[in-house]
Amino acid sequence: MAVHGGGYLAGYSGRIDHAWGAREDAHANLPLPPTHYLRQVYLDTIVFTPHQLRYMLDVFGPDRILMGTDYPFDMAEHDPIGHIVSVNGMDDTTMKALSGGNAIKALGLTV
Repeated sequence: MAVHGGGYLAGYSGRIDHAWGAREDAHANLPLPPTHYLRQVYLDTIVFTPHQLRYMLDVFGPDRILMGTDYPFDMAEHDPIGHIVSVNGMDDTTMKALSGGNAIKALGLTV
């Protein structure tokens, strides 16, 4: 799990893939581009802007994103459901996944 929407890695996924393809020294031991592995990580919704959350949904898929809040800290997302709903094109299935369904799956919970 990578907090704050995956931070630098998610936001610069194109750059890290480009470096992997352009430079031999950026390969390390990765036979596939870095975003292949990043798509195996869960990211949270704490990015504060609908366009960044939309980007994450488009690039990494709605099944890899968990709702986050940062509660009780001062940087908390004060309306995490409102933040999710504010994304253009948000549908009920994705809303349910982000607002709890993915966490249930990721944590192996039974409800």
